Amino acid sequence: MLSFFSDQIDKHKAVSEEEKTINDLEQSEGSHFPGDDYRPSDRKNWMAGLDVEKLTLSKIVWPGTHDSATNDIGIPLVSRPLAECQTLSIYDQLVLGTRVLDIRVQEDRHICHGILTSYNVDAVIDDVIRFLSETHSEIIILEMRTEYGHKDPPEFETYLADKLGQFLIQQDDNLFNKAVSEILPKRVICIWKPRESPKPNRGGLLWNSDYLKDNWIDTDLPWKKFQSNLKHLSEQQPVSSRKYFYRVENTVTPQADNPVVWVKPVTDRIRKYARLFISQCVAKGCGDKLQILSTDLIEEDFVDACVGFTHARIEGKV
Repeated sequence: MLSFFSDQIDKHKAVSEEEKTINDLEQSEGSHFPGDDYRPSDRKNWMAGLDVEKLTLSKIVWPGTHDSATNDIGIPLVSRPLAECQTLSIYDQLVLGTRVLDIRVQEDRHICHGILTSYNVDAVIDDVIRFLSETHSEIIILEMRTEYGHKDPPEFETYLADKLGQFLIQQDDNLFNKAVSEILPKRVICIWKPRESPKPNRGGLLWNSDYLKDNWIDTDLPWKKFQSNLKHLSEQQPVSSRKYFYRVENTVTPQADNPVVWVKPVTDRIRKYARLFISQCVAKGCGDKLQILSTDLIEEDFVDACVGFTHARIEGKV
C-alpha cells in the first residue's frame, strides 16, 4: 500500500516538473511566429477569406480535432469524462474552423472510443453535408477508421461513397500543390482506414491510410509529448515535397496507472501550448513541415493560430 502511494506521488511530481518545463520555455522564448496576430473575420469560411487562387493544399496548416465525435460518448458524469475529447458536435466544430476530423467506428457503424459508444455515423455525415451546403470554398479532410479492437463495418467504403459522392475529391498524388480554386467544387478528402477489409485503391474516390500519417505517442506527460512531436516532425520532408498528409497531435492521454484519468484535466497539460509549438517549429527550422495540427476540446484561438500561420505562408512570410 505504501508503495502504491509513493508511486502516485512520484507520478504527480513528474507531471508537475514537465508542466513547469514547458511553461518556462514559453516564458523565456515566447509563442510568436509569422502570422500570429492574424484573426480570420469568419472562421466558418476561413479558407474563402484567404486567396483561394494562391492557397494550395500544401500551404494550409489544417486545424484538426482528435477523436472528433466523442461529444456524446458514454454515460454523462460517469464514463463520458473518461473519453470525451470534444464537447462540440461535428457541425459546430466545422463552423468553428476545424478542417480535419478523426472519426472512429465499430462494426454496427456507431461511433466508439475503446469500449464506449455513441451515435450512429450517419449523424457525422449529416453534419458534414449540412456544413458543406452552407459554405462554398471550405475543404475538409475526413478520416474514417475502425477503432482498435473492433471489426470493420460491412460495405463501409460503399456507404461513404454513396453518402458523400458528390463532394469527394478523388485520390490524386498531384493534388497537394494545387490551389483550392482548382479543386472546387469538390470539397472532401475522405480517408478510410479499415482494420481487416481491403484498403481503398489508389485513384479512387476514397483515400487510404498511406495518405495520412502520424507518430502517436501514448503519454500523459506534456513535455515528453511536446519534444516527441517536434522530433518526429523534424524527420519529415517539407510539405511542398510530400505526397501525403502528416498530423501532429497536440494532446496527451490519460494513463490507467495515474490517479487522474479524465480527459480534460490531463489534456489541458498541453492543450494551451499550441502557439508555442508552432513558434518552436519555426525556431527549430521545421516550420515548413507542419501540416495538420490536432487538439482535444478545440477552441477559437487554436483555429486562429493555424489560420494565421497559413496566411503567413500565402504572404511569403515563412
